[in-house]
Amino acid sequence: MQNLRGTGVAIITPFDSKNNIDKSALKKLVNYLINGNVEFIVALGTTGETSVLTKEEQKAVVDVIREVNNGRVALVLGWGGNNTDALTSAFKGFDFDGFSALLSVSPYYNKPTQEGIYQHYMQVAEKSPLPILLYNVPGRTGSNVSAETTLRLAHDHPNIIGTKEASGNFEQSMKIIQNRPEGFLVLSGDDNLTLPLLSIGADGVISVLANAYPAQVSKMVRNALGGYFQKAKELHYMLFELTEALFIDGNPAGIKHALQTLNIIESHIRLPLVEARPETAERIEKLVKQVNKNSFDYFKTVL
Repeated sequence: MQNLRGTGVAIITPFDSKNNIDKSALKKLVNYLINGNVEFIVALGTTGETSVLTKEEQKAVVDVIREVNNGRVALVLGWGGNNTDALTSAFKGFDFDGFSALLSVSPYYNKPTQEGIYQHYMQVAEKSPLPILLYNVPGRTGSNVSAETTLRLAHDHPNIIGTKEASGNFEQSMKIIQNRPEGFLVLSGDDNLTLPLLSIGADGVISVLANAYPAQVSKMVRNALGGYFQKAKELHYMLFELTEALFIDGNPAGIKHALQTLNIIESHIRLPLVEARPETAERIEKLVKQVNKNSFDYFKTVL
């Protein structure tokens, strides 16, 4: 699964002023990401506002991304839930053509025990037609997938190929990285923690920021994976303040406003989420201009 090593993008879902999916903007964004040299795109993740899309809209998003991508980069599909049987039953009849793996968030709201999390993922992995990336994000799910449970799953089922680790717990991440089986991927789920995680052996990131700055994030990750940490650090700090600002009013409100500032999409978002507050929007616009200038100077120097 080396095509999932590096920079993945948790792609947003653009909406128009009438709150419908803006397919034209989505096509534009997919091409923008691929031209920014990302390794893969994650469709129907949290950043894509999947929870407020109908099944028909989810299919439409998948179809657009798959068609525009046309095999150019790897695709990962968000496939999570807190009803194990319903989640696995939905495999039947779904067209997974063009996708390399599924990103499956741990069960939310139920707050299962570690044994429950283990059994859930074992059943999903057993029935899935594609390899599984675990997704640990305690801030959203209400429960943590421990290092011990992650490693147990990694060793016990060959269809579980990696994890998106968004716990923010470096000790937990180090335990996973140190004891994982060969080839098991550890991907950062927090943009501003990507470089530190790469420095201790992680394999890449599933990024929100890369929606707006795919070339910069990809370059940073490639530098770090190649051992060029001084070069990676320059890009990390170039993007650091903007990344912080993107999450002030929640995700994807911040990244959508950044993309609007870059004239890629409009920043419409569906309830219960709302757009960034004026003061946050102003800060994001200021930082986007700053990153644009610094990026121009950086890439001019590199070239």
